[in-house]
Amino acid sequence: MASDDPYQTLGVSRTASAEEIRRAFRAIAKRNHPDLNPGDAAAEARFKAANAAHDLLSDPEKRARYDRGEIDASGQEVPPRGYYRDYAEGAQGARYRAGAGAGAGAGAGPFGGGGWSGEAGGLDPDELEEILGMFRTGGTGAGPRRGRDAHYRLAVDFLDAVNGATRRLNLPDGRDLDVRIPPGLEDGQVLRLRGRGSPGSGGGPDGDALIEVAVGPHPFFERDGRDLRMRLPVTLREAVLGARVPVPTPRGEVMLTVPPRSDAGTQLRLRGRGVAEAGGTPAGDLTVTLRLVLGPVDGRLEEFLRGWEPERPFDPRASMRREA
Repeated sequence: MASDDPYQTLGVSRTASAEEIRRAFRAIAKRNHPDLNPGDAAAEARFKAANAAHDLLSDPEKRARYDRGEIDASGQEVPPRGYYRDYAEGAQGARYRAGAGAGAGAGAGPFGGGGWSGEAGGLDPDELEEILGMFRTGGTGAGPRRGRDAHYRLAVDFLDAVNGATRRLNLPDGRDLDVRIPPGLEDGQVLRLRGRGSPGSGGGPDGDALIEVAVGPHPFFERDGRDLRMRLPVTLREAVLGARVPVPTPRGEVMLTVPPRSDAGTQLRLRGRGVAEAGGTPAGDLTVTLRLVLGPVDGRLEEFLRGWEPERPFDPRASMRREA
């Protein structure tokens, strides 16, 4: 059973940074996500508990209120001190027990011959009036309550996460949500749509929609923070003589200059062609690593190589022998 303490649920200290909280949540989510553990109710419960804990602790305002004891682990308001004890035992029993036990005598009590002693339970008269007012009006004491958050999962293409996009999420109840994907979104991040969760009660605000994002892979791009990497095939002629070759990038094709006598493994950088700019963060770069591809070999090349001897012979396996 999950802990009621969100810090314990995520396995972090109460002084953990926002990044530590995010990493802890992602680790739990990757191990226990329902899609990876079909039919495992325990894993699903751990995932939901971690999601709720992350939702609370990743919001600075909610985290501060929880630390002050103003809300509980589910984000609900915590009633004033003494409320649960007084309500459960009855206003009179909780408020006046001390007065009756202090020598008030038979029949003494809040409305008996002895009257109210004014010392019952150590609670002030204003607090007493609040509780008694609930019983006089027949109220339950429950004020406006915020609606519960709704949790969803959205699959996002690699390039949509790199460039940013808007995608539509179809909800089980038939509604649609248009979800804005900010540039640079990472796999496992959770997006919050304010007020798109369950409706509140008693005039309270609606809950939020929390959308966990699953970013798919790409056939040849790999991500490293805000930078991207790819391997680019080049021919022997292009590598030896140099060339201008087309290179696909997340935002369209560009021409890349391959310097003459480039070796396989040569890295070239295309600035600003990585993850798109977002919120003042500059765009990342695209690092291109050359991969030599011979392609069809004709007789003329074979004949040339048989009669060719380099001026400075080179052994590409020398370093392997040194390490052996």
